[in-house]
Amino acid sequence: MILITGPLYSGKRHVAMQLLRCREEELEARCACDVHALAAECEDLEALADELAQFDAVTIAELGSGIIPLDPAERAARERAGRLACLLAERADTVVRVFCGIPKLLKGDTR
Repeated sequence: MILITGPLYSGKRHVAMQLLRCREEELEARCACDVHALAAECEDLEALADELAQFDAVTIAELGSGIIPLDPAERAARERAGRLACLLAERADTVVRVFCGIPKLLKGDTR
């Protein structure tokens, strides 16, 4: 599995299509996109990470960048998204961070 992370709207979907060599129509079947939203209400992040690891690629947004929300529920959601990203990175063969549309390999290879 390829994990693709980065800020919101940084080009993660486009990089996923490049790495998977697929078009947008095929992406949904091969890539779980924006999974940070799933973490907020998830009771079992380990099980969610196992399920998501079955996709060819997963995209997850980096949330927060050091800004701590006042709302406790928002803080908890960001914490869960970060924990899910760590679990996915452990399971991933390849991890890529995308910033301003530029992919940077963090783990593995993109062959």
